[in-house]
Amino acid sequence: MEVHLANPRGFCAGVERAIDIVERALEIHGAPLYVRHEVVHNRHVVDRLRDAGVVFVEELHEVPDGQVVIFSAHGVPKRVQEEARQRGLTVFDATCPLVTKVHVEVTRYAKEGREVVLIGHAGHPEVEGTLGQFDAQYGGRMLLVESPADVAGLEIEHPERLAYVSQTTLSMDDTAEIIDALRERFPAIEGPRKMDICYATQNRQDAVKALVQQCDLLLVVGSSNSSNSNRLREIGARAGVESYLVDGPADVDPRWLVGRRHIGVTAGASAPEVLVEELIDFLRGQGVDQVSEVVGREETVVFSLPQALRRA
Repeated sequence: MEVHLANPRGFCAGVERAIDIVERALEIHGAPLYVRHEVVHNRHVVDRLRDAGVVFVEELHEVPDGQVVIFSAHGVPKRVQEEARQRGLTVFDATCPLVTKVHVEVTRYAKEGREVVLIGHAGHPEVEGTLGQFDAQYGGRMLLVESPADVAGLEIEHPERLAYVSQTTLSMDDTAEIIDALRERFPAIEGPRKMDICYATQNRQDAVKALVQQCDLLLVVGSSNSSNSNRLREIGARAGVESYLVDGPADVDPRWLVGRRHIGVTAGASAPEVLVEELIDFLRGQGVDQVSEVVGREETVVFSLPQALRRA
């Protein structure tokens, strides 16, 4: 058996920044340190930070007065930002800058009095945060769609003042299909100059599309609540390759490996490389005798930390 490693894979700049913010805040302020929602969607990362003294909460009322709180990489609604300000909490915002870009778009569209369609998955914290940026005082409203069927059922009051944005971690192909449906039904709809799908999501999806052409099994390292990791597994499955999402080697059923010759391995943008290394070690023990890296797109994006957390 041979393993083919996708490139790029694993941590993106937004995830690295979010984790760095938590770790640096721990150094400066000590434990306990509160984080609203999982800072990134990876069980290994969350468990490690919890062991270091991080307390993960769902809402700010769980944070005692006078404490430090960090907003996750997925972003938060404006109401949460306002609540933190009113309570005088010390806040470090780990929202990915590419998510913030979408928030800025929503704020602009709202001030123009537009109706705004958000393409995303209901219940995802990024979607919650993006929906929470919309200010209806200017006369518009915001709607969520998850599929072309949802587009067909949209009731738009002013199609000439319609815009769309999207969650950053969606399938590029699925999102393009929904955008096409929106443009066909509402020709005047306005969207961002560049698709909101983030560079890291796009690069990892492109890498998997190339990878599955030479594999008969795909293993995606990532947690079940990670949107971008789930999309990678779906790409493999759609290509007709048996594909599984695993948090680590313990999730791999050895029966999956029977009769396989070429195993593709990748990792979602919130999965650390150490988990990939552990998976490779496990696969070597199952008979893999060769591991090769697929040449992929080089990523050079780096996001800086908040000023208060930067080292001198």
